[in-house]
Amino acid sequence: METALHIGEPWMWAAFIAFVLVMLAVDLFLVGGNKAHKVSFREAAAWSFVWFSLAMLFNLGLWWHLRGEYGAVVAEAKSLEFLTGYLIEKALAVDNIFVFLMIFSYFAVPAEYQRRVLIYGVVGAIVMRAIMILAGAWLVKEFHWILYLFGAFLVFTGVKMLMAAEVEPDLNDNRLIKWVKGHLRMTPDYRGEKFWVVENGVRIFTPLFLVLIMIEASDLIFAVDSIPAIFAITTDPFIVFTSNIFAILGLRAMYFMLAGLADRFHLLKYGLAMVLVFVGAKMLAVDFYKIPVGLSLGIVGLIIATFMFASLWVTRKPS
Repeated sequence: METALHIGEPWMWAAFIAFVLVMLAVDLFLVGGNKAHKVSFREAAAWSFVWFSLAMLFNLGLWWHLRGEYGAVVAEAKSLEFLTGYLIEKALAVDNIFVFLMIFSYFAVPAEYQRRVLIYGVVGAIVMRAIMILAGAWLVKEFHWILYLFGAFLVFTGVKMLMAAEVEPDLNDNRLIKWVKGHLRMTPDYRGEKFWVVENGVRIFTPLFLVLIMIEASDLIFAVDSIPAIFAITTDPFIVFTSNIFAILGLRAMYFMLAGLADRFHLLKYGLAMVLVFVGAKMLAVDFYKIPVGLSLGIVGLIIATFMFASLWVTRKPS
């Protein structure tokens, strides 16, 4: 059950933000993030394991600190909220991956250039989500009834996703792409990993810059879904922020790990839609019946696992 206690002390916020900045710097400058290369499945899987391990270690440290500060009950409740929020955000991030694949495929982005786009996409997503989380936490604190709006929005989004699961978006008619092409000078082809070049004293943008805009726009759209979803689990700003950011930090590695397997998980979109409907319904019922966080974790895990195995079963190769 969610506890009303908000645990985020100033030093905890400062320490976590410093940790995020350090990890982004390590990724950018020490492990080849600033060098064009095709990310292998092995490399992506290793980084996915690193990010997951860091998230679990953080949760363990959080539990240890809260146990000494507030007692075992609060420590267990908050660590369970973090784990559930992290799992939900991680699951919803899979839909981001499907969209990223569509964008990279549409623009025919060479595999070795995708990494740089995604690292800037992650940075942009962190900034956008930080703003939205803080705004959402203030709204929930000041206007409790907004939880009903969040819940209704999630149910509507989930139902809409179920109905459109098999519909492939058409980027040829995308208004944002048309607007950017109509207002910016664009090179006809890629210029390495550069987002723009200067020719004859004039700055000209490359197609990779347009890809970055589309990635950031998709991050913003998915944040609108995922932020209300985690408020169905907890309204503690620190838990919401940390679980969300950990899920985002691992998004790029998860993309490269699953990119080649996306066709085998085509049914997962239905599962993600059902997760949204479930957390929306949970939020709508918050003042009538509070579904325990542990039960929410089990239900979300069961939904995701069921549709993952169903996808693998349907796409299995005949023996």
